[in-house]
Amino acid sequence: MTIQPPEPGEPRRPHGPRNPGDAWVVAPDGTRYWGRFGAAGLLAFDAAHGVLLQHRVDWSHFGGTWALPGGALHEDESRVDGALREAAEEAGVPADAVRPRLVSVLDLGYWAYSTVVADVTAPFEPVISDPESVELSWVPVDEVASYPLHPAFEAAWERLRALLPVRPTVIVDAANVVGAVPDGWWHDRAGAASRLLEKLTGWGGVPGTDLGLPAHTWFPRVVVVLEGKARDAVEPASERLEVVRATGSGDDEIGAQAARALELREQVTVVTSDRGLADRVSDLGASARGARWLLDRLG
Repeated sequence: MTIQPPEPGEPRRPHGPRNPGDAWVVAPDGTRYWGRFGAAGLLAFDAAHGVLLQHRVDWSHFGGTWALPGGALHEDESRVDGALREAAEEAGVPADAVRPRLVSVLDLGYWAYSTVVADVTAPFEPVISDPESVELSWVPVDEVASYPLHPAFEAAWERLRALLPVRPTVIVDAANVVGAVPDGWWHDRAGAASRLLEKLTGWGGVPGTDLGLPAHTWFPRVVVVLEGKARDAVEPASERLEVVRATGSGDDEIGAQAARALELREQVTVVTSDRGLADRVSDLGASARGARWLLDRLG
C-alpha cells in the first residue's frame, strides 16, 4: 500500500479519494482538532479482557501514546456508525461483535468528539489493518491509567470508567402499553403487539435524564413481556430486543424479570401504567414510567 506523506501531525491516508471529513478544525486559540465533521472513537469493553486500546504510531498526532481506535466522521454519518467504521478500519473490530451501550459527547461548539461505549458480545482478536497503529491490546480496566495515554483520552478516562458498570434495562408491559392506544387492538392482540415490537426495534438512543442516568445517550437492553393472545406476536430480529412470552401472569413475569436484572446490578425501568405493578417493581428497587412515556418516545 502506498502512503501519502502527511501534513505535520496529520494521520496518514492511502492514495485514493480523500473524504471531506479528513481535515483539521482550528479552534479560536489555534488548537487543531482532527475531523471537519467531528470525530468518534470506540471504547470496546470485554468483561473478561478489559478495554481495547490502540498504540499510536510515532508520526500520528500525539504519536506513541495509547488511545481508542477512532477518527474523523464522514459527512452525515452518525456517531455510532462512524465509531464502528473507524474501529473496523483501524483495529479490525467486527461490527456484529459489539453492541453499543452509550454515546458520550465532548462538544466544544466548533468541534465534537464522541466516545461510543460498546459491549463485546462475541470474542474477537483485533487486527492492525491500517498504518496508524503500532500495537493493539486488550488492557484490564485497572491498568489503563498506567499506560502513556493520549492527553484527551487521559482526561476523559476516569469519567468513562465510571460509566462501565452502568447497564440500563427497560422492561415493557406490552399489554398495558398496547392498551393505552384505542386503535382496535382488542380485535387482534397479537397484531397490536407485533406493531409495538416493530416500533421498538427502531427505538433510538434514550437521553440519560429519561432513565435517571448520567446525561449521555443510552441504548438500553429492552425486554418486552407478552401475555395471553399477544404471545402469538411476530418477533422481529433485533439484538437489543428480548421478547418474553409469559406462561402465566404477565405481572408476575415482569416482576421476575425486574428482580433478575436488579440482581445483576442493572438499572431497571419498567414501563407500565398499572399502579399496582408500578408499586411492586418500585419496592424491588426499579423505577417505573407510564405507557405514555414510551409511546411519546416511539412517535
